Amino acid sequence: MAKIGRNEKCPCRSGKKFKHCCALEESGKFKQLTPEQAMKVNLLDAVKQIQNDGENKTALSRELGVFFFFSTTEGDAWLMEMTDCDCVQVAAAGKALEVAIDENSETIEINWSHTFKLANKTIEVTTYEDRVVTVLTGGPSKELSAAIKRIRRKFTPEQLDQVHVAGAEDAA
Repeated sequence: MAKIGRNEKCPCRSGKKFKHCCALEESGKFKQLTPEQAMKVNLLDAVKQIQNDGENKTALSRELGVFFFFSTTEGDAWLMEMTDCDCVQVAAAGKALEVAIDENSETIEINWSHTFKLANKTIEVTTYEDRVVTVLTGGPSKELSAAIKRIRRKFTPEQLDQVHVAGAEDAA
């Protein structure tokens, strides 16, 4: 039996190219991801990527929606949410850390451990638990500042408010 090329007409006589017809059925690609599922996959993938960058002690930063990720040459990596200035460390000294991300079809909940602010061209993080302030040396403060400005230009305040859902601790 001869192999069918992806760009040849499908043997089922639909008139479509094979890659847009029966090849999809064979590979199971008919299942489309919902935007929430796509964000879930992208967020988890981005966390894993920045953890790998931290493990490799590579200084990189990236953005995904309202999230900012960065790693340093010291092996630290952080996930930051730019609308409420929440953050969580995802790698320390070249070792990936466990990150509590709870996702369902409608929401993504992250157990944020810190808040952050930009001060004197540095990134300062404050722990929620005991309010200890730490300056992140080697953090990309300039890139983070630019990313926050882009987010605020891109979305209205009303849209940014919709990013967050009030939880039990917010309602109290």
